[in-house]
Amino acid sequence: MEIFTDERGQGAAEYILLFGGVIVIAIAGLLIYNSYFTDKAPFNTQEDMNTVRGCLREP
Repeated sequence: MEIFTDERGQGAAEYILLFGGVIVIAIAGLLIYNSYFTDKAPFNTQEDMNTVRGCLREP
């Protein structure tokens, strides 16, 4: 029954799951931004940039 009371590897497993989740989110974010800037998505980057610039000029 020492198997159930031994918790030495639990912390390492939790860190592995945490870092794995962060990596998955980072890869998903990179794929979204890549499609945004390579015109593979229905986004209009020029229009968005002009909107941001217009907002920055307004007081």
